[in-house]
Amino acid sequence: MPFPKDFVWAASAASYQIEGAVGQDGAGLSVWDTFCTKPGAILTGDDGSVACDHYHRYKEDVAIMKQMGLKAYRLSISWPRVLPDGTGKPNEKGLAFYDALIDELIAAGIEPYVTLFHWDYPQQLFLKDGWLNPKSSDWFAEYTKLIIERLSDRVKNWITLNEPQCFVGLGHMDGLHAPGLKLAMPDALVVAHNVLLAHGKAVRTIREHAKQTPTVGYAPVAVIHTPATDSPGDIEACKKAMFTVSEATWKEIGNDIQSSLFRNNTWWMDPIFLGHYPQNALAAYGDNMCAYSQTDMDIISEKVDFLGLNSYFGPRSKLHEDGNIQNLPDPTGHVHTTMDWPRNPDILYWGPKFFYERYNVPIVITENGMANMDWVHFDGQVHDPQRIDYIRRHLLRLRDTIDDGVDVRGYFYWSIMDNFEWWHGYSQRFGLVFTDYETLKRIPKDSAKWYSQVIASNGESLDKA
Repeated sequence: MPFPKDFVWAASAASYQIEGAVGQDGAGLSVWDTFCTKPGAILTGDDGSVACDHYHRYKEDVAIMKQMGLKAYRLSISWPRVLPDGTGKPNEKGLAFYDALIDELIAAGIEPYVTLFHWDYPQQLFLKDGWLNPKSSDWFAEYTKLIIERLSDRVKNWITLNEPQCFVGLGHMDGLHAPGLKLAMPDALVVAHNVLLAHGKAVRTIREHAKQTPTVGYAPVAVIHTPATDSPGDIEACKKAMFTVSEATWKEIGNDIQSSLFRNNTWWMDPIFLGHYPQNALAAYGDNMCAYSQTDMDIISEKVDFLGLNSYFGPRSKLHEDGNIQNLPDPTGHVHTTMDWPRNPDILYWGPKFFYERYNVPIVITENGMANMDWVHFDGQVHDPQRIDYIRRHLLRLRDTIDDGVDVRGYFYWSIMDNFEWWHGYSQRFGLVFTDYETLKRIPKDSAKWYSQVIASNGESLDKA
């Protein structure tokens, strides 16, 4: 059974994770460049200075995408590559790289989806207090305007921010990601609010300056609970867990109110799609919350054309007899990826369904995939049947939710190639394409060849064992 006629079959990557060429051709440094120099910050002691060397090898990479039959590719722009100081004078060589990449994709028949921010924040702006600075949303709007004026004659699909829960929570509260801060809750909420303002101003900028009618999306982490049974009680319990931010709720599922800031959905989605912060979250955060105006909320809630969901795993949950949610433990020996994430294909059924019901906007799966123990075999190939099985199971459940009336427009596998996996360095392999980090040779894995068949059949091949 096929997917909808215009379904977008695609893959994703991010600038810092694949480009390399740090500081080359006039590029400025990002907070990740600086963070990687901190002893112990990266698990393997690696950095993104070379990564996959996509900056120099993009033509080879696009050729592989074309061979796979990808309909679209989600890339991100490195803000400090095009604006070394974060604002002010652009770097022409950096802009020329993205010009060339976009042209190469279009020539290959691949639709570019451009993410404006995937975590590589300009170091020079961080030195001016970064997202804490009240000017930070205007800095982002200025950067957005530069990119829109340069690329929107060829690019019509835009994503403002990728996973703010991570770059705010892990980067500004836990210190596990760049810039490595551990802010108190009041300051973290200022960062979060400025980030949401940056999103809204970017949407306005895109619509005002785009050279063709744009399609604008947003790609937060999707925290998904799947019901252990189809009982109404279990289904409602999962919705409550996904769309409630309160100290009681989060303690029930093993988190505190501090961590809930970056592990919840509504704080990062309700302002954008409903025009207000969730009241239960405001009550929970209390006096920690920063001041904001209705004008702010009007900016944040600028119309967005689709909600991107980044999701890899989620717990199976049920209604406990005390009326609260209970996460079920994984059975002994249950399947886990090398990131130690449990496999649960139901996330791509219930997740899109719950978010579509709440926000009533089209859904795009902007990230989904798995890290696997991949290596080159004696035959020179990379055999990854676990990844094939993972993708197939998730796509079958995604098709089920589409069949049930959820408007899902596309699926972007994460990622097109093995790359720098943030604080995990190069220890995790998510790619459809194997990267030999010593030689930089690319080898399409069995999953890449299998995925190309799925794309060619518009999903009908998923029904074949």
